[in-house]
Amino acid sequence: MHTRTDYPYPLIEEENIWVPLPDGTRLAGRLWRPEGAGKVPVILEYLPYRKRDGTRARDERMHRYLARHGYACLRLDIRGTGDSEGLLHDEYSVQEQLDGVDAIAWAAAQDWCDGKVAMYGISWGGFNGLQIAARQPPALKTIITVGSTDDRYATDIHWVGGCLSKDNFDWSSTMFASQDLPPDPAIVGEGWRQMWQDRMQANTPWILTWLAHQSRDDYWRQGSVCEDFSKITIPVYAVSGWADNYSEAVPRLLAGLKGPRLGLIGPWAHSFPHDVAVEPAIGWLQEVLRWCDHWLKGRDTGIMQEPMLRAWMQDYVPPQTCYLERKGRWVAEETWPSPRIQPQRLALGARGQLGGEWSGTVTICSPLWVGLTAGEVGRYGQDADWPTDQREDDGGSLVFVTEPLTEPLEILGAPQLHLTFASDKPHALVSVRVNDVAPNGASTRVAIGHLNLCHRTGHDRPEKLIPRQVTTATVDLDDIAHHFPAGHRIAVSLSTVYWPIAWPSPELATLTVHLGDSALELPVRPPRPEDGTLRPFDPPEAAMADPYTSLPPDPADPVIRRSVRRDLLTGESIVDFPRWTYATEMPAINQTHRGTGLSRYSITDGDPLSARCETRFTVRIERPDAVITHESEGSLTCDATHFIIQMNLRITENGDEVFARDWNERIPRDHI
Repeated sequence: MHTRTDYPYPLIEEENIWVPLPDGTRLAGRLWRPEGAGKVPVILEYLPYRKRDGTRARDERMHRYLARHGYACLRLDIRGTGDSEGLLHDEYSVQEQLDGVDAIAWAAAQDWCDGKVAMYGISWGGFNGLQIAARQPPALKTIITVGSTDDRYATDIHWVGGCLSKDNFDWSSTMFASQDLPPDPAIVGEGWRQMWQDRMQANTPWILTWLAHQSRDDYWRQGSVCEDFSKITIPVYAVSGWADNYSEAVPRLLAGLKGPRLGLIGPWAHSFPHDVAVEPAIGWLQEVLRWCDHWLKGRDTGIMQEPMLRAWMQDYVPPQTCYLERKGRWVAEETWPSPRIQPQRLALGARGQLGGEWSGTVTICSPLWVGLTAGEVGRYGQDADWPTDQREDDGGSLVFVTEPLTEPLEILGAPQLHLTFASDKPHALVSVRVNDVAPNGASTRVAIGHLNLCHRTGHDRPEKLIPRQVTTATVDLDDIAHHFPAGHRIAVSLSTVYWPIAWPSPELATLTVHLGDSALELPVRPPRPEDGTLRPFDPPEAAMADPYTSLPPDPADPVIRRSVRRDLLTGESIVDFPRWTYATEMPAINQTHRGTGLSRYSITDGDPLSARCETRFTVRIERPDAVITHESEGSLTCDATHFIIQMNLRITENGDEVFARDWNERIPRDHI
């Protein structure tokens, strides 16, 4: 990525400003403005991840770049995070959204703003951009949402197809390790200690709330803009990557919104498109300027004359656990849904054949090791994040395979599996994978979907299965763009287990699948000659960040990458996922931050009630006035009727314990 040094405007930078809210709370912000530009539009990024010391370098590279092209860029800490006052009790709250509305009104009224505001952000900042847009603050003219979702229940990290996602407890523990960190005395003054004590007292495991809502109820509807797309009337630019957990939200937003909108999906993981772990990167900040110049400054940049959706059509790659690059090409559709894309039905057939007309039944009861080749859920493009060869998991699955393709086939959209089945237990789940099988037998996962079969008629109305009664369900897989080469075969795999991605049902269920009536539906995309004439993206560039040093990891930390261990004698499987292990020295603010995290998932084959997730996090802040350490451990286990959550917290200042608390809670299972 090129570091740009020449710009239209010099930079005015304020390390901290205060944004007052109507209830007297102040939000802390960092502000970059173009010197000599007069009144300009504001680009707001609104996050809980500590603008002073958490996202500092990332913010500088982006916001300095955009500000020196003629925008005021405001990076705001959410209430109760970073240096902002107040308390944060959960993600995406109504209070957070109302604070955002008030902050937009404040920014629009400043003498350096021309009255127009855009929201821009990835992940949490993409979520609340959509949520605040639905509240229609007058000064908010457009949003750019990256790596987010329109549906908090079905397409976030809590529930996957109504199954308990491995990331639910994992993410709760991650946020738990950051929500009681202190503000910086250099910013907030002598009141920092009281703010810190208030945060420690208020910090609770959010998993307790999330597990209290196991189906799609009003808790999840709040903040899910898919509940009423018509509330968003301003232009929306929706962006993600195929390796990101949130990519399927982009096609849904394009289909559901009615105002001006564009979608962009690259090969990327959970990252901005100019700063990627999976190439090719693009000149993303130039695209942000094209969009904002059009909607905030009335300049004809040509961006709205381009197709509604541009996506990276991924070529086949052999299965491996890390990809630094995905080969492919850019394709586009003028509208979405595209009338050009047609469903192709492939029936599940006898003897593992996919396609044709068939009848009869087959059964499957998967061992609990199915899923160990799954990789991550929300991938960040790190080493060992991707699923490996699917043949191992296929050994415990039903697999249906086409004949070798006589010509290439491309898909763009969301595959579906229409399933006619019966279960021998009242609770069951199904995991479905579409794979690309090479002539040598290597199997690369293309798309995946899960469904808690108690949610077969809707995530808001779970009901037990009636054992041995034939019923139907539709499993939605992730959206994807993929090129199946001639000579390859298309496979679909079904399993009743996918550990640790989906928490297992209380009992091992056997599904009886009715062939012929059950079928895979693929969104087949015919060639489009215009794809070859698409405007190329500029090369990636960004601004200079303040100097910082990434220190080597602590050699005492035994886990630096994902690992999978399976004991063939005891039947126990253990999967370790490292979580943000880092050490960063920031001379500009005279601080060093260190963190280690681990999420461990274990299960014993034959016993779904042995499922266990353990988390361990340590955060250390070294400042001139103090060394502050957060240490927390947690576990999620279960019995046949309840989930069991245990958490332990200890916080020290200069080695002395200043706060400690334990939790031990049982929450009933609700059709999970």
